[in-house]
Formats: sequence, structure tokens, C-alpha cells
Amino acid sequence: MASPLILSGVLLHYLPQTKFERTNPNEDSLKAGATGPMAKLEVLSSPAPVPTDTFEGPDGQAVTLADFKGKVVVLNLWATWCAPCKEEMPTLAALARQIDPSQVAVVVVNVDAVASQAEPARAFMAQNAPLTFYRQPAFTLPFRLPGAGAMPQTVLIDRQGRVRASVTGAADWSSPQARRVIQALVDEADR
Repeated sequence: MASPLILSGVLLHYLPQTKFERTNPNEDSLKAGATGPMAKLEVLSSPAPVPTDTFEGPDGQAVTLADFKGKVVVLNLWATWCAPCKEEMPTLAALARQIDPSQVAVVVVNVDAVASQAEPARAFMAQNAPLTFYRQPAFTLPFRLPGAGAMPQTVLIDRQGRVRASVTGAADWSSPQARRVIQALVDEADR
């Protein structure tokens, strides 16, 4: 019978060399949804914290992504000069009508840097109810997220405020595949 001292010595020797990889059981669910309209979905191998950049809310108040913690966030970055951004906006509006707003927030942030584009952007958003108009004229947020400034850029954020997946380019966010990917994040238990 091995003494406790020898056993603890063996554990102290081998434990630091053991690599514990925390697996995410829902990562497969996210990847499984990367078909059809969601074929461009890229699932991050390691969740990343959301950036702390501020953007303007509908009344001009400062907002950060941390304000949405506790909900799954579908964050879309768009600009008025981006035709694919405008083409996919109705699908984001349809998604916002289909989801439970107590669990999922569809946040679309206009990143036009030119002040004269604020009103046309606001008018365009009014045509895509129930989406709320958010704006970040500093145009920094797109470069702190996957996609490195490409437009449109949509990022999926889990309830803990971590970036989990992204789509660069237009996608059909009202599709069953998109809802399945988002539901996989909603179904995750808090870890």
C-alpha cells in the first residue's frame, strides 16, 4: 500500500504536466448550424471578452456591450454606404420579431463616421422595426471584433459577455439555421 506522502509526491509531479482542456458542449451545436445561410459562421475556438468601446443609444446615451450581459446578443455592425448591410437588415428585423427579447438582444450599430449620415441611417432603421438605432461614429468597434472592419459584420455574444462566433458579410438572420445557432447559445447553462 502506497503511503499518502508518496502518492502526494506523484500527484505533485504529474499534475502540473497535465493539460486540462475545458470543452464546450455547445460548440458543436454552434458549428452544426453553420450550414445554408449560416455557412460563413466562424466559431471561435476560445471565447473572447467583448470590447469596452462605447456607442450611442437611441437617445444619445453612452452604451457598452456589457450593458447587455445576461442576454445572448446578436451584434450587427453596418454602414449606410454598405449595400450588403442594407440588404440583410430586414432579416435582422425579422429575427428581432421572432426571438424572446428577455433572452436575446438584436443590437445593430451604425458605424458611419460622417455626421451627415446619422439622419439617413436613423430613417433607414425606422423602416426596419423593431430594431433600435445605435451609432458609433468613432468606427473603432469593428476593428476590435472578428472581421477586422469588414462590413457587414455580425458577432454572437453569449450571456456571460463573451464573443463566441461571427459572420463577415451578409446573412439571412431570419433563417431556421440562424435561429438554431442563436438557440444553442440561449440553451447554454451559465458556466
